[in-house]
Amino acid sequence: MTKNQPKIFGVTGWKNSGKTGLMVRLVRELTARGYRVSTVKHAHHDCDVDKPGADSHQHRKAGAQEVALVSGARVALMQELRGAPEPSLDDILARLAPCDIVLVEGYKREPIPKIETRRRDARSTEPLAPFDPQILAVASDHAPDTDGPPRFDLDDTQGLAEFILRHLELPDTGHGR
Repeated sequence: MTKNQPKIFGVTGWKNSGKTGLMVRLVRELTARGYRVSTVKHAHHDCDVDKPGADSHQHRKAGAQEVALVSGARVALMQELRGAPEPSLDDILARLAPCDIVLVEGYKREPIPKIETRRRDARSTEPLAPFDPQILAVASDHAPDTDGPPRFDLDDTQGLAEFILRHLELPDTGHGR
């Protein structure tokens, strides 16, 4: 990793384990501390960010491989795979604009440092950490029933942000709460 590349840290867990809520809180916390944060979200289902009837949707349905939707507020780039393999996480990371930290949601099997989220009402309560040495901490809404990496309360956003920053060897920006 070169000095100009962002630091990468993941949040993983089973469906309904609190991944997205934690991601949102971490983005807020880290940006409040002065870091430029980008995110990557992996979806296992056929997701679509475009609305039927929108001009960009019509462009895609007509056969465009890529559609860039550009306004004064944001840019969205949609790429149709049309049977091609899903791009790797590295391919996606290479397309992101410069930033300090990339938080990655999902990607259970990627060899990146991760926090595992656990909730009692998740799709599965089987721990992932015992099978993944890249899971460096567990954030849960209950006491874990296994030994393993450090445990945080799922709502301890500040503690988890500090854990991530220490692991990534990023300095305190002086903007902490």
